[in-house]
Amino acid sequence: MRLTILGGGGFRVPLVYGALLGDRAEGRVSHVTLYDEDSGRLRAMARVLADQAAGIADAPAVTATTDLDEALRGADFVFSAIRVGGLEGRAADERIALAEGVLGQETVGAGGIAYGLRTVPVAREIARRVARTAPDAWVINFTNPAGVVTEAMAEELGDRVIGICDSPVGLGRRIARLLGARPEDAWIDYVGLNHLGWVRGLRIGGRDELPRLLADARALESFEEGRLFGAEWLRSLGAIPNEYLHYYYFNRDTVRAYQEAEQTRGAFLRDQQRGFYAEAGRPDQAPGAALAAWDRTRAEREATYMSENREVAGVGAREESDLESGGYEQVALALMRAIARDERATLILNVRNRGTLSVLDAEAVIEVPCLVDANGAHPVAVDPLPLHAVGLVTSVKAAEREVLAAAASGSRADAVKAFALHPLVDSVGVARRLVTGYAAEHPGLGYLR
Repeated sequence: MRLTILGGGGFRVPLVYGALLGDRAEGRVSHVTLYDEDSGRLRAMARVLADQAAGIADAPAVTATTDLDEALRGADFVFSAIRVGGLEGRAADERIALAEGVLGQETVGAGGIAYGLRTVPVAREIARRVARTAPDAWVINFTNPAGVVTEAMAEELGDRVIGICDSPVGLGRRIARLLGARPEDAWIDYVGLNHLGWVRGLRIGGRDELPRLLADARALESFEEGRLFGAEWLRSLGAIPNEYLHYYYFNRDTVRAYQEAEQTRGAFLRDQQRGFYAEAGRPDQAPGAALAAWDRTRAEREATYMSENREVAGVGAREESDLESGGYEQVALALMRAIARDERATLILNVRNRGTLSVLDAEAVIEVPCLVDANGAHPVAVDPLPLHAVGLVTSVKAAEREVLAAAASGSRADAVKAFALHPLVDSVGVARRLVTGYAAEHPGLGYLR
């Protein structure tokens, strides 16, 4: 099989390639094409992958190109992991939002809307190119904000685009282990939107064991989400939220922590990765040096993930168990295997609603457990959302729909509406200033001026 990775110079590409190296089944990926607009990042990443493949006789071949149609031609699967505007754009998203006193995180609140406004037009064009050049390919979308980007691509590709995220998988894995079960033996009742979902039950042998965890305060506060939210709040909800809901439930505290931080997450990653690509891209690299530089950079990146949120919660550094690999790259590989080999699997994915959640229309992309086979991903029926979740899910989806409308129409009014409707942007006046600020900062948003 042939796999194309869009955003092939991106920092997390070695996670995907490393997962492919461990796949020994028949019908595995034999060729990987890296596509990126930045040839320097492509060269650096190709060196890292070459170090990974050293000594592995049957490692998938790797080629790199800056030509999109060349990259897509003949692909069986396309992983989309682009970052429109780069980390410089992410840092600007954060800075502009925080100056208005609202959250600038890349997928949540004002930052996520800004990122979506400049990413959706590019994602739509990629979807059109895939439909024309590789019509039989399956697209697995990593690109954030994953829900709205997947929904935009589905306008062209239908159910042949599927969004993935590692947050629900990591959450379910941690809960299952706490309850003494193997994650693969547990059924996770998870529902919501990307970065806006809740584990409402975890069944082991047909029995829901989540109430047992909720009754044990010490166990609740022994893992990442329990420390972030606190046992009392989790018991009040009767569910375990995705970690990104910390931005909603503790919004003022988190915004203040971000404003007081020495630098934002985007600025930190921008500076960190600038150093990595300069080092890995040097032509005089010794064998293994590029991979070693990547490993060091990744360890620091993971250890500092959501550090401001942990500061707000007063929980200190991340636990070693929260740093382990096996996240989105394993979800992607499991999804690809299930489709290519008709090996049925159950995965939490971003797919079109199709009546799964009655509060949303059929085309809305949601994040729920899906049964996957050769015909794609099929959402599993779930119980209705509780009222507090209905409010968040419908208001955030309304904002996402305005992002899609603004990206299609170029309408400043639609963009203002996207910001103003989001529950973490509390003023139409703030929304108008955000549109003005982002349009002035990002060339790709010039149409909103």
